[in-house]
Amino acid sequence: MNQHFTLLKKAIQVFHSYGITLIGQHKNADFIQQLQMDPVFINGLIFELEYQLHVIFQEEKLGTVHTPKDLIALLVNIPQEN
Repeated sequence: MNQHFTLLKKAIQVFHSYGITLIGQHKNADFIQQLQMDPVFINGLIFELEYQLHVIFQEEKLGTVHTPKDLIALLVNIPQEN
């Protein structure tokens, strides 16, 4: 459980470095339409999360990610042996 908190804390720091707050409705905001992020920056965010957290997201599951909440849910559901 402690490892989960460490993982989430690092993820929150990465989101903050991209100017994304995870408070209130911001976590449900669409990356492109509401947060007005360019797809290049979304890919950068995903890369930075993978690099900082030492995980690899499956490409087919990334297609369903549209909000910060979706990305965190995907992160939490990654098997620990990854």
